[in-house]
Amino acid sequence: MSGYSVKRGRSLLNTPGPTNVPERVQRAMVRNPMDLGDPIALSMIESCFEDLKKIFKTEHELFMYAANGHGAWEAALVNTLSPGDLLLVPELGNFSTGWGEMAEALQMRTETIKGDWRQAIDPAKIRDRLAADKNHEIKGILVIQTDTATSVTCDVAAIRKAMDDAGHPALLFVDTIPTLAVTDFRMDEWGVDVAVSASQKGLMMPPGLGFVAASPKALEAHKKATSQRRYWDWSLRLAAESYRTFCGTSPQIQLYGLRASLDMLLEEGLENVFARHKRLARATRIAVEHWGQAGAMELNAINPDQYADGVTTILLKEGYDGTKIRDVCRDELQCALGGGLRNLSGKAFRIGHMGDMNEPMLYGALASVEATFAYLDVPYTPGGVTKAIEYLVECRKRGGKA
Repeated sequence: MSGYSVKRGRSLLNTPGPTNVPERVQRAMVRNPMDLGDPIALSMIESCFEDLKKIFKTEHELFMYAANGHGAWEAALVNTLSPGDLLLVPELGNFSTGWGEMAEALQMRTETIKGDWRQAIDPAKIRDRLAADKNHEIKGILVIQTDTATSVTCDVAAIRKAMDDAGHPALLFVDTIPTLAVTDFRMDEWGVDVAVSASQKGLMMPPGLGFVAASPKALEAHKKATSQRRYWDWSLRLAAESYRTFCGTSPQIQLYGLRASLDMLLEEGLENVFARHKRLARATRIAVEHWGQAGAMELNAINPDQYADGVTTILLKEGYDGTKIRDVCRDELQCALGGGLRNLSGKAFRIGHMGDMNEPMLYGALASVEATFAYLDVPYTPGGVTKAIEYLVECRKRGGKA
């Protein structure tokens, strides 16, 4: 394939973030900045706050940052916790580990409930650990709703129930970065205290906006938290002056893009958004399971009720290089995939199917992957793309139901 040095047509972006940015969103950001106090800009920004709450399904306080998801992680931690506080971390994959490492860098302590990176932690283990914490030393639980490294999804509502059953007052932190506007999330109904997210996945935006939603309990914890903070500080951002909302100049251009993205999501309807992602995810897994009959690969997630709707991680048998599959698919076929992370480095690759994605876009990605297998002599059972097409055609006949 070395003769394919000149690239024509559009490249496919099937990473689990960043994701495709719709033309409507791109056009919304092609504009000149406005005066910070312009009523038109201020009204637009306020509408973003209000409509983003509909996506989080919360009536609680919402904070926005000119930052990526890691910035939102840090904002959540330093506003509610103090150095020395102990956090419980159910291990789900690379990003659960990473959030815990950030807490440690902020002089907090962590305790991990070990996982195998192929299934979510049993909520009963969380309940039992909290019940044993008689002095309530544990101040919070860091939960990743879906870890994109492993494509494993946990049951947030079940974790909340486990906490309640243990009668423990710890804060429930939930990372929704790869799940907001992809998979159902209900902050208030599920009793989440702090929810974090970012713009570059289900919200169909470029990276650069981070979000933190905080319950009244989290706001009370904020009053006692002693972690050093300035840019992240909720108290400053709750001040009456609009300038304080972003601790300085607002990222207006990004926010106009967010306004367009929220319009698109609400026009489609959240339930339809979730159903679309479920269809695409199921089609991808059908293709992977068909390819895997040759014995070289399998789905990383092993429990069907924990499958992710936004990304599929494919685990390779020993002797096959996930990094090489990803590189060839991107460099030769112009289809970008996700690579294996940390424990799965070189052992897996990932197909993203979240955000501004439809069936033909997925077909192109699956066909590119199947072609890469053939080029690299990775054993696979041909016809995975056809199986995915057949499934999605049946979904169409059923009115879109996955």
